[in-house]
Amino acid sequence: MNKKTLVIIIAIVSIITLSVGGYFYWHKKNISKKTETASPAEKIIDNAVKGVLPSLGTSPLENKPDINPADKANPYKNIKTNPF
Repeated sequence: MNKKTLVIIIAIVSIITLSVGGYFYWHKKNISKKTETASPAEKIIDNAVKGVLPSLGTSPLENKPDINPADKANPYKNIKTNPF
């Protein structure tokens, strides 16, 4: 390996290392800033409802029973249809 390629490799590795380190530093700084800027009322509300409210991603129809008899009686389920 000559000296020029060695310098290029070291420069690339150090740029990648600094980029990853800067990202994690910035991310941690923003998280701590977000918690500092929250008003006392928001902090109290967040602590009061923690674990009490259901998550918004749940669907009440997720575990609904299959009550449609036509789904079980239809013999033509797996037939390909013409898209034209």
